[in-house]
Amino acid sequence: MSTESPAIEIRDLVRRYGRTDAVNGLSMTIQPGRCYGFFGRNGAGKTTTIKCLLNLLRPSAGQVRVFGLDPAKQEVAVKSRIAYVPDQVGFYPWMTVREALQYAASFRSRWNTDTERLLLDRFRLPLGHKTSHLSKGQRTQLALIGAICPEPDMLVLDEPTSGLDPIVRREFIQTVIGAYQEGAPGTRTVFVSTHLISEFEGLIDDFTIIDNGRDVLTLDADTARARYRKIYARFPSPPVGLALEGARLLHQHGREFQFVVNGNADAVKARLAAHSPEVMETESLTLEEIFVSTLQTSGATA
Repeated sequence: MSTESPAIEIRDLVRRYGRTDAVNGLSMTIQPGRCYGFFGRNGAGKTTTIKCLLNLLRPSAGQVRVFGLDPAKQEVAVKSRIAYVPDQVGFYPWMTVREALQYAASFRSRWNTDTERLLLDRFRLPLGHKTSHLSKGQRTQLALIGAICPEPDMLVLDEPTSGLDPIVRREFIQTVIGAYQEGAPGTRTVFVSTHLISEFEGLIDDFTIIDNGRDVLTLDADTARARYRKIYARFPSPPVGLALEGARLLHQHGREFQFVVNGNADAVKARLAAHSPEVMETESLTLEEIFVSTLQTSGATA
């Protein structure tokens, strides 16, 4: 593991709006070189947390550090190492696509022109068009190019692909973000807040689920898939008195049952086997299914 400071370290973060705690005691540590998912419902506190990391909001209490630096006191040093794509992007409307990229590059010590050409060609963005004439999806593409080309130490992405069509979205996630990290293995970090969890499934190394501004689950993705499992069982006839503590009934149709378990699959399977099922199968939950299951389960903890 890298001896460098964590890419992000949050300790007991609180951010209030009036009497409302948008973030309420959140703690999180993200190591360099990881692709970290930040999941939650709308209004859970994800964007507020990101804005505290970028010094766009000041915490009401607690501490945030980016690469060991305080964003409020060392803002330039922090922002020189990161690139941020918000859920709503904006550009000076009189600038063309080319001028917008030149403007962004002027603030950076490094800019990969080969990557710029590759992405402009892949996204088919018209260099001479004014940014005010671009669609929402094209503006998102332009923002993503501006974030990738400086080759920052960390990408901070808040719903980065919400404006892209499904084909471009999948290509960006699988090809562009993957290539960004592979360009400097073990050092470049991606911190992504997204509702499109399934499309990031293959990239996420670790994740945190928050609800009402609090951490309800933090795990690495492989551990999560090993712990959270779906058990399917079909019986010759509907079993009598089938009550399984530690398993949540996901679906029942006649003599067919589906359960979700958290770390106790073997024990649940043993109890199901006592009712002589015709078929019993298990599979890992996807990260999106884990997200849904966690928020549906009252008082879920890591």
